[in-house]
Amino acid sequence: MIMHDILLKPVVTEKTTMLMSDGKYTFKVPLSANKVEIRKAVEAIFGVKVKSVNTLRITGKMKRMGKYVGKRPDYKKAVVTLQEGETIEFFEGA
Repeated sequence: MIMHDILLKPVVTEKTTMLMSDGKYTFKVPLSANKVEIRKAVEAIFGVKVKSVNTLRITGKMKRMGKYVGKRPDYKKAVVTLQEGETIEFFEGA
């Protein structure tokens, strides 16, 4: 995989914004991505040192529209903790 294919998009919510002050940044990643690939992608794209990577596999919710039943897609979230003093400028405006 190419580095830019691993980090699909940042997850910006109230909770993740509060985590940014602790040096933790959250990204949506493909289901096939592992922690080593995520670490290398963040270090290469943003030029920072990663301390740890935690991943969560989120299952999609079942949704109904009248009598039709569908399912939202599954996805994986990665919470990346950076070394002390490191920040990602991309998130500073958020």
